[in-house]
Amino acid sequence: MSIQDIKPAALQPIIRHLKIKLQKTLGNQFVGFYIHGSIAMQAFVPERSDIDYLVITREEVDDVGFEALTQMHAEIYASGIYGAKILEGSYISETAIRQYDSDHCHHTALRCDGVLARDGHDVDWIIQRFVLREKGIVISGPALNSLIDPISERDLKQAAYGILDNWWRPQLTNHSNLAKDEYQAYAVLTMCRSFYTIQLVDVVPKANAANWFCAEYPEWKWLVDKAFGWRKGKPFNSLESTLDLIRFTLEKTKALLNQ
Repeated sequence: MSIQDIKPAALQPIIRHLKIKLQKTLGNQFVGFYIHGSIAMQAFVPERSDIDYLVITREEVDDVGFEALTQMHAEIYASGIYGAKILEGSYISETAIRQYDSDHCHHTALRCDGVLARDGHDVDWIIQRFVLREKGIVISGPALNSLIDPISERDLKQAAYGILDNWWRPQLTNHSNLAKDEYQAYAVLTMCRSFYTIQLVDVVPKANAANWFCAEYPEWKWLVDKAFGWRKGKPFNSLESTLDLIRFTLEKTKALLNQ
């Protein structure tokens, strides 16, 4: 698949523009540029999706490269090109992308607010690597299956549960994030997707996971439908039900892992 095949077509100019800028800015450090996330899974929703990308470099980005990328992204963010303000990407070396290493997981990353930083890449990057290797779009560079080692079923399931246990379980007692309507809707859909990955050992768009989850557990369909239909500016107001779903998902998925 090439840039011309990316849907919606309105995203093609920003991806083409970013490719040119990356190659110029990184020079000999540039290895490859790849799209993953909702675009790669043909599930991009303009109102809620980001443009998720990965840049593989020969070595980790140094201070000089970081400054050059900071300037590059500031120019892109202000360019006015459609999609310029929803870019979210990581810059990871050839060595580091091959296998996830929790002891060496800080890499240069463009956050969704347009800020470049050196961020920790959590266990969810096992899942991101799976999506990249199996479904990622090569914009420029070698095939991803030559750069990323296969992810085992066990590792994929453990990573999905790790996200639930490390990130979502603490929020059962600290509701500061879940007080937001947007975060409640996000939590509900994340439960569906995590459950799907742990039970079926695959990563699919939120809509597919939500449909599967509702068929398996119809008692939650009202909440999942509400989350999927939510848009910014609308109330959600389902904190207690969202917390109940998190508890339900943690309990059920732990039992699946122990089988």
